[in-house]
Amino acid sequence: MELKLEPSKTALVVIDLQRGIVAQPAGPRSGVEVVGRAVQLVKAMRARGGTVVLVHVTPSPDRKDGLNPITDAPARAPGLTLPPDWADFVPDLKPEPTDIVITKRQWGAFYGTELDLQLRRRGVDTIVLCGISTSVGVESTARDAFERGYQQVFVEDAMAAREATEHGHTVNSVFPRIGRIRSTEDVLAALK
Repeated sequence: MELKLEPSKTALVVIDLQRGIVAQPAGPRSGVEVVGRAVQLVKAMRARGGTVVLVHVTPSPDRKDGLNPITDAPARAPGLTLPPDWADFVPDLKPEPTDIVITKRQWGAFYGTELDLQLRRRGVDTIVLCGISTSVGVESTARDAFERGYQQVFVEDAMAAREATEHGHTVNSVFPRIGRIRSTEDVLAALK
């Protein structure tokens, strides 16, 4: 099915393309590859008058807002000190004045933020998602968007996870049930 997007009702939501996350190992493609495709999408969305949302994750300064459930596989090493620029967007994705910047404190970009409010005030009904990690921040945001009734497009080649198998599971098992999976090229064509 051909993808059609109305820029005035569409938001590109870029998940966690920040220095500390992009620098980590990723699969099935590198963080650098994901950023390159995200930059293409951001430029096209801005040029067509769509909404660009740049999301990054960081704990509050006192770190008391961090989730600490008992798990079999901890999300991060205990006592890990993050470098001062960890949450800074990568230089190629510097926010513009018209962009929405969302700071989240956990995996999903909707919980505890004003993302839903900002999208609804702009009349957005469709979100295009990309970023890192496919199976964590992107998937959590996508599940929340689905429950809020947004149409979704997942830009598969503008995403990566810690491992290719994690990425593949989300793309093949979760995303087809809650939206449409397309390539950067497909989304760019739909925005023309």
